Amino acid sequence: MERLITVKGIGKISIKPDLIVITMELESTADEYEKTMALAANSIAVVQAAVQSVGFDKQDLKTTSFNIGTNYENYRDKEQNYKSRFCGYICEQGLKLEFEFNTEIMAKVLAAIARATVYPKLNIQFSVKNKAAVSERLLVDATENAKRKAEILVAASGAALGDLVSINYDWGELHLYSQMRYHVAESCMSKSESFAPDIEPEDIDVQDSVSFVWEIK
Repeated sequence: MERLITVKGIGKISIKPDLIVITMELESTADEYEKTMALAANSIAVVQAAVQSVGFDKQDLKTTSFNIGTNYENYRDKEQNYKSRFCGYICEQGLKLEFEFNTEIMAKVLAAIARATVYPKLNIQFSVKNKAAVSERLLVDATENAKRKAEILVAASGAALGDLVSINYDWGELHLYSQMRYHVAESCMSKSESFAPDIEPEDIDVQDSVSFVWEIK
């Protein structure tokens, strides 16, 4: 009977963030579809102009989601029964701006958006530019970790490690974001000047795993 050993290798690394990711959510509502779409288009144009004013191209602002639908509200009728009525249309748009880690540029972007005539919901995260390189480092680390474990287990059993039979990897997406959360309340965003806080985001701790099957000689 063929003798096999299955070992899971785990790769772990810690990376310093070198990318700032600002995501925005815009919402436009009106009683008519055409008006809603016009408001949505204007909102995008306003945000594009804001980021262009601090040196970005409008193509740098990426659309991550777009949804247009009907808007209803609940109410009670004269008999106190719950009902819903049509209130118009609602358009929800998601935007993303990524740039090299630089707190001065981040502050200028936030100030430009604060001076705009639309008020998107903002979320600021810190990530890494070269995600492929991170994934490769993890896979190499996981492979070395698995082989080391297998060799120790097999040697302790008085046998030898044979040929590699199979590799199992789930190809899941890595979460390459710092745990630090940067929040600026709308009421605290300067309307006239930018301020760059001296921040050092927490390193990104990430791990990945791969399962290997070897023959045992």
